Amino acid sequence: MEEAGPPGPSMTETTNRRDQPQHIVDVPNSINMVALLGPNDEHLALIEAEFDADIHVRGNRVTLRGQSSELALAERLLDELVTILRTGQGLSPETVERAIAMLRAESQERPADVLSLNILSNRGRTIRPKTLNQKRYVDAIDKHTIVFAIGPAGTGKTYLAMAKAVQALQSKQVNRIILSRPAVEAGERLGYLPGTLSEKIDPYLRPLYDALHDMVDPESIPKLIAAGTIEVAPLAFLRGRSLNDAFIILDEAQNTSPEQMKMFLTRLGFGSRIVVTGDITQIDLPSGVRSGLRVVEQILTGLEDVSFNRLTAHDVVRHRLVGRIVAAYDEFEAREGRDGSSVGRPRRGGTP
Repeated sequence: MEEAGPPGPSMTETTNRRDQPQHIVDVPNSINMVALLGPNDEHLALIEAEFDADIHVRGNRVTLRGQSSELALAERLLDELVTILRTGQGLSPETVERAIAMLRAESQERPADVLSLNILSNRGRTIRPKTLNQKRYVDAIDKHTIVFAIGPAGTGKTYLAMAKAVQALQSKQVNRIILSRPAVEAGERLGYLPGTLSEKIDPYLRPLYDALHDMVDPESIPKLIAAGTIEVAPLAFLRGRSLNDAFIILDEAQNTSPEQMKMFLTRLGFGSRIVVTGDITQIDLPSGVRSGLRVVEQILTGLEDVSFNRLTAHDVVRHRLVGRIVAAYDEFEAREGRDGSSVGRPRRGGTP
């Protein structure tokens, strides 16, 4: 195992009476074993179930018995969890599950490096990527001027983009944040809706406000909006403008037309960066209107300083059941595609 900073768990290997490999892991005394193994050994039970191993703990010594390849992976997991605890971050069953998934995927990146990367802290809450694809997405935002994030609901596309925008504002990399969505349900004909302009657009922009409230002190948001430091507006309101020194986020971009997408991307000004998020399986455009998000990938893939990032059901970070629901729908739709049927699925607006 690799060592990072203070020595990690030390390991030895012996053979038990049944000739089964047995590995012994000595966890450093500085590590709280309850934090490592979880309340009522919840994390320990997860590890035993995942690696099909017998695990016994006495003090800070962990004895593992099972298949050699599985035990080696379990040792790596314990090392990663110890490294995460050393950063001051607590462990949860979800953290343990995500670390296991990354090790199973044989990623080049250590789970501890992914799961302990802090983007933003506010009111005692820290925002960080929780999957390998999320970490790559966050890294892409740091390295590219225009970044696209495409994936299902709950994968953190918009939330992480918002966190990076607030981080950029706080570090004075940009002077303002601009958040936008296409008001597709109203066909962008907002004048036909009752109420003031604010009342008309709020239903479409509310998810952006909700995320913003998690990252900025709520009492300061009205002042920031009044000063123009944060702007939340429908996509149509950006037409004809050049946006300099800004972090610009376009959410729900699957509901843009190709013309709207081109209009949005060409608003990019000096010192600005753009993040575009969307889910191409949830297109609400009128029938016959192509999605600008689908088209732009064909046009801009391979262009320098532009990055396309795919998130999947494995990156869903809401309730763990949400990820399973998304995966089940993906499997169902793939099965329908193979047999050519479309039973039980109404046709969504738009065309591929």
